Amino acid sequence: MSWTADDMPDLTGRTAVITGANGGLGLASAIALARRGAHIVMAARDPAKTDDARAAVLAEVPGASLETVPLDLASQAGVRDAAATILAAHPSIDILLANAGVMAMPERRTEDGFEMQLAVNHLGHWTLVSRLLPSLLAAPAARIVTLTSIARLNATSVDPANPNLDGEYEDWRAYGQSKLAALQTALGLDDALRAAGAEARALCAHPGISHTDLQKRTVREGGGGRQGPFWEAYAEQRGMPPEQGVLPQLRAATDPHARGGTLWGPRWGLSGPPTRKLLVRRGPIEAGIPGLWEASMALTGERMDVEAAAAAARAREATP
Repeated sequence: MSWTADDMPDLTGRTAVITGANGGLGLASAIALARRGAHIVMAARDPAKTDDARAAVLAEVPGASLETVPLDLASQAGVRDAAATILAAHPSIDILLANAGVMAMPERRTEDGFEMQLAVNHLGHWTLVSRLLPSLLAAPAARIVTLTSIARLNATSVDPANPNLDGEYEDWRAYGQSKLAALQTALGLDDALRAAGAEARALCAHPGISHTDLQKRTVREGGGGRQGPFWEAYAEQRGMPPEQGVLPQLRAATDPHARGGTLWGPRWGLSGPPTRKLLVRRGPIEAGIPGLWEASMALTGERMDVEAAAAAARAREATP
């Protein structure tokens, strides 16, 4: 039988942090998780849009437990501020959906000097996860879900010597690299969690082609080349609605049978019910993880120290 949002367990008393919760798949995730009773932390960049999204959740789920936190993934300082706000309010976090992202944008740099797609799709989430580890490891069996894309299939791993693709930038190449990094983050993080004896698990999901603003924004901002208008039209005409496209990440985040270090996506690649997906070229993917860790730590200054966070969580549990 096909898995649907109705198959999610009761999430009353659980806390879910969702990046990019003010539109598209993030908003659909917020609505679905709120329906199951979770408290939703809507972390997003645009305050006005986030307020509208909050109203949309409440319209669908009256009485939903919600809060909003400003989060600009393109700013490392902004990510750290958001993480501090979330940590102060939530000593325990059960679900983190690293959902927000941009696609095939024209070349530009963030205030930190990072290539924009790498910054938003990977480095911002890297720092957020690293900073939220204490609360994630304080929860019973937390789930950390990153979002990848089929664009990863034509991508190469981040080169620590040139992570920002200086002199080698191409919009789809940069997008694929950032989305391969999302998958490698899930695999590497899950291995680290297991090695540290933590109960939390990291998984990855991809939504296939969903009819959201993602493709339209690419075209609006002059990215995507000839492929941009094609994928914009494809998503509009044949893409899944957000309520369906969001199911792989919801399953990865809530299905008690979903194992860490796995990939979830539509059964038929671009569409279909959510299912576990075969990891194509797993060897080369895993071989690129050490380089990604090296580059991510060097660029952000965040160690992603799972062992230390797990030890601290155990110490807190042992304290009378």
